[in-house]
Amino acid sequence: MLDINFIRGNSEIVKEAVRKKYMKVDIDRLLELDKERRRLIQEEESLRAQQKHISEKLIKEKNKDDIEEAKSLKEKIKETKILLNAVEDEYQGLMLLVPNIPAEDTPVGPDETANRVVFEWGEIPKFDFGIKNHIQLGEKLDIIDIEAGVKVSGFRGYYLKKEGAALHFALLWYAYQKILKAGFQLLVGPTLVKEFVLTDSGYFPFGKEEAYQIGNPGKLADGKTLGEPTYLTGTSEPTLIAYFADKVLNENELPIRVCGFSPCYRSEAGSYGKDTQGLYRLHEFMKVEQVVICKADTEESNQWLETMRHISEEILQDLKMSYRVVQNSSGDMGAGKYKMYDIETWMPSRNRYSETHSDSNLTDWQARRFNIKYRSSQGKTHFAYTLNNTVLASPRILIAVLENYQQKDGSILVPEVLREYTGFEKIG
Repeated sequence: MLDINFIRGNSEIVKEAVRKKYMKVDIDRLLELDKERRRLIQEEESLRAQQKHISEKLIKEKNKDDIEEAKSLKEKIKETKILLNAVEDEYQGLMLLVPNIPAEDTPVGPDETANRVVFEWGEIPKFDFGIKNHIQLGEKLDIIDIEAGVKVSGFRGYYLKKEGAALHFALLWYAYQKILKAGFQLLVGPTLVKEFVLTDSGYFPFGKEEAYQIGNPGKLADGKTLGEPTYLTGTSEPTLIAYFADKVLNENELPIRVCGFSPCYRSEAGSYGKDTQGLYRLHEFMKVEQVVICKADTEESNQWLETMRHISEEILQDLKMSYRVVQNSSGDMGAGKYKMYDIETWMPSRNRYSETHSDSNLTDWQARRFNIKYRSSQGKTHFAYTLNNTVLASPRILIAVLENYQQKDGSILVPEVLREYTGFEKIG
């Protein structure tokens, strides 16, 4: 969410951000509503002041004219409140849609085709035999079972078995150890969340069709049904950020660095027909995520963006897998993103790099929605800046590991850094 004062004074900049992000938000209508909202608030305050004055007069002496005026004022306040509520609802709805202003160096374009490669590492592996994809490898070695997964869970269901399951957890545990050594504190939170968590983090209203809503949110001990909508989180970030909602931190507490380790759930409603085979696009997966809350300083926040990106890069370098970093285009960023990188790892069966990590700077756009502030050493309060990064998500990363480490005899070598966690060096 942007500051309405900023929008009033910089409407053309905001309109340009809407255009660059290929969104449809009527900024002129928002400003009209803002003006009408302020007028109605002032009108209501004036009417209440008059009502208070009449009430004080009536306490001392009741007369017919004052009684009639009190009734009239009460009705006018009621009518004004109805108008204000209607304007407020539309105003808040539009405010939630206003995007963040993208960084000046953000490539402008409608989607991932406009992303810019900023770094590449490693050599693309060459095989002197016909390679298999991860599903062929997994079924042959009896470590992946898609058929049983679909039977039990439906479309995009899967089972990881034996060494495949061990490798999955080894990757997650390795990433978890990496992020703890980098100074991030573990924060394990709920994956069932209230609607405000997904709204304030920016996943609603834009990606509401991607979320799973719980049809039966449960009952209290007295049997009363819990009526508030409850959702499964699609990533670990919203819960981590929501922990700090409505808090006023001290500047010396910043930066706050936390990491989450949780299951994630996505309906993939907007990806019909995409990546229907294998483990790339799933309804449920595990994720290690990192979040930074820092001072309202663009330079400092961008330094954290680079730091988090390098942590994910180090993991891929430790795994000795070729990857590249792309800076996301304006149309390939979420509404709240100021600057964003994707890291794409080489996947042999696809014969291309594919996204495995995502690193984002949201400046104060997210903190305003969550009302996360800090008090400076001068005693002034500011909205904080928030950032998030995928340390590692599995089983998507398994695709790259299984395919890049496959051998001619159909076996799969385990990356050296994972062997202490798996207890074996080879799957065969």
